[in-house]
Amino acid sequence: MKQKNGFVLRNVCGEKVIVGEGLGAVDFSKLISLNETAAFLWENAAAQGEFTVDSLTTALCSEYDVEEARARADVERTIKEWQNVGIVE
Repeated sequence: MKQKNGFVLRNVCGEKVIVGEGLGAVDFSKLISLNETAAFLWENAAAQGEFTVDSLTTALCSEYDVEEARARADVERTIKEWQNVGIVE
């Protein structure tokens, strides 16, 4: 998977949000607010270019004190939300 072009993480009034920029985001009508962990995953996915559930789970376990099963469930849920709003492909 990879992030769709035109969607970037911004800090808006102390909150991390994904916003659409440019022509690829013309139909994007809302901001997506992220908690600290989801923002970490988004930034990590951007750094990887193409990412997988496994690669983000590994990154999450390396950064936070979390069991792998819990990290995997969180990563899968987060990616599913990103897919539902159309910001990854």
